[in-house]
Amino acid sequence: MSHGLASPELGECTRNPGYKDADGDGPAARDNISVSDSEEKRDSIGVKRLSDARDEYTQIKPYAGMPKEVLVLYSSKARYRVPREILFWLTVCCTLALVAVTIAVIALSPKCLSWWQASPVYQIYPRSFKDSDGDGVGDLKGIREKLDHFEYLNIKSIWISPFYRSPMKDFGYDVEDFRDIDPLFGTMKDFEDLLAAMHSKGLKLIMDFIPNHTSDLHRWFNLSRTRDPHYEDYYVWTDCKPDGPKPNNWVSIFGNSSWTYDEVRGQCYLHQFLKEQPDLNFRNPDVIKEMIDIIHFWLEKGVDGFRMDAVKHMLEAPHMRDEPQVDPNKPPLVTTEWDLHSDYTTSQVGLHDILREFRAQMDIYSQEPGRYRFMVTESYDYEEVYKTMMYYGSRLEKEGDFPFNFYLLDLPHNTSGVWAKHLVHLWMGNMPKGKWPNWVVGNHDRTRISSSAGRLYVRAINMLLLTLPGTATTYYGEEIGMENINVTASQIQDPAGKYNTSASRDPQRSPLQWNADTNAGFNEKTNLTWLPLHPDYETVNVEAQMKDDGSVLAQYRFLNTLRQSELPLNRGWFCYVHADANVFSYIRELDGLKRAFLIVVNFGKESAVTDLSSVRELPDELKVLMSTTIANDGKVFPKSRIQTEVGEGLVIQYSTNTRFNPNHPEECYISEKACYLETIDILYKC
Repeated sequence: MSHGLASPELGECTRNPGYKDADGDGPAARDNISVSDSEEKRDSIGVKRLSDARDEYTQIKPYAGMPKEVLVLYSSKARYRVPREILFWLTVCCTLALVAVTIAVIALSPKCLSWWQASPVYQIYPRSFKDSDGDGVGDLKGIREKLDHFEYLNIKSIWISPFYRSPMKDFGYDVEDFRDIDPLFGTMKDFEDLLAAMHSKGLKLIMDFIPNHTSDLHRWFNLSRTRDPHYEDYYVWTDCKPDGPKPNNWVSIFGNSSWTYDEVRGQCYLHQFLKEQPDLNFRNPDVIKEMIDIIHFWLEKGVDGFRMDAVKHMLEAPHMRDEPQVDPNKPPLVTTEWDLHSDYTTSQVGLHDILREFRAQMDIYSQEPGRYRFMVTESYDYEEVYKTMMYYGSRLEKEGDFPFNFYLLDLPHNTSGVWAKHLVHLWMGNMPKGKWPNWVVGNHDRTRISSSAGRLYVRAINMLLLTLPGTATTYYGEEIGMENINVTASQIQDPAGKYNTSASRDPQRSPLQWNADTNAGFNEKTNLTWLPLHPDYETVNVEAQMKDDGSVLAQYRFLNTLRQSELPLNRGWFCYVHADANVFSYIRELDGLKRAFLIVVNFGKESAVTDLSSVRELPDELKVLMSTTIANDGKVFPKSRIQTEVGEGLVIQYSTNTRFNPNHPEECYISEKACYLETIDILYKC
């Protein structure tokens, strides 16, 4: 009988008295053997056979298709078991190490820049951007037609001034219906199509939100003046007589008393702007709820953020006492806001609570992945910069992402390097630690910087705007250096200009100059433009400058692309290096990264030679990466003799292992410190 059969029943079979193998052997064939002897022999034979079978197993090499019994026998041997265990634990250790490294990288990585930090904010004044229907006024369809302009400039954030339904007493800042589009600009479908087109191109839309007041044609005001029980206190009313003295000496932004008598209600209502713009009463919780509902309405539409207009005016002191005069020796008759200290009509206690509630509502919608909702506040606080900084919120409670910084609007007051540094430091020196700065050099209310400072400085100012830390805001046309137009008294459209011709804001609101064709490409269907064009549109226009590598547009585009692609410029240290009567100079660097940038800008009235030999962190020779004077691109200067002409700016890229910021901490600022690890090309918190 063969004992080489690999059967698990082998031992059991030898004990079976009825078992008979193929050769006729077996217990049934051996009748002459006694039962007891037979059983002993069977047991002995069974044990021997099982032992022999196991011995034979050890001599069979593993083979494909082997039964599991053989596999189990071999798998338990040390030479197979040990490598298997080593591989198992090695896999476990590698997995745990990978998880630990991933967690460490996430924990140590600085927060990614949000969309409102990575790109400049571009302000569109919709009346003047692009007219699609030939009525001479820009509209939403016109904006949609020109979205490629933002892709060309590498701009992602678009702020559009008001397009709500409005009687246009203040060109959209007097809102008749917060949930509708004014027919002048299009329809709600036009807005939805524009928003969808923007999102498809990766662009973000920031709307103007106007909480302080409505139009006097708004439904709420009409219900309030008739004393509807729900709307009676939606506005600020007080007793007065139609031909008697005003309730107090408060003055409108546009001049004269901020109180107007309403014959229907028989009381005076407050308006800190035009009399057609009655102030809402934010001490009424129902008003706050109404405005929050409006915020929800537009966020549900998909809007990416809001610019909160004139927020410091939202609350007034309930006692309504006279405001103190700036000059107490003058007669008590005041006619402009500059005659008074606005102690009771601006920045009142409770204002920031309301704004934080607005922010909290926006944060609910920001939880959607990739859809952060941005909030910026507008408040002109002039020398009271500490009031502006309060709009950042606190460490415990978030408010705006930043308040608009208007201090660079004063650059033309004193064109010098020292003055430029002073204006920059007003913000950087007062900004709460860890907050994000921003810079504005123009808007729909202020003279174009190219006109106030002079065309000679336009390129240098754009360089300053795009190389300072934080977010730049560009008013439409600044990217090509547009200037103010001249508007005659008969051409004035601005309501403020009709009250006071010298206060007209029309000059900075002329149509954008797209090309040298009729109407500068603004209106291609008729010969209408709501304001005159600047006579230089045949040479100063987008199309012409796209073809010129040395144009204002080309340099703006280069600087914006450089800013977004270079870590030192978009999130690195900002350090003052030098300032004198002509030149303002600063460094942008990142810890751990050899590449750094020196910016030298001449805001003075004469050419200058700047000596930076005392700055030991700079290499002895410096090569110009970009100059606003294109002929100087690529020039090499010794650091003791950096030459600049009037209105010239230089971006100098250099390489060094020595950082400037550790040795000059009092001259340097950063919002969120990060370091670069060159060996694996990552950023980490440090």
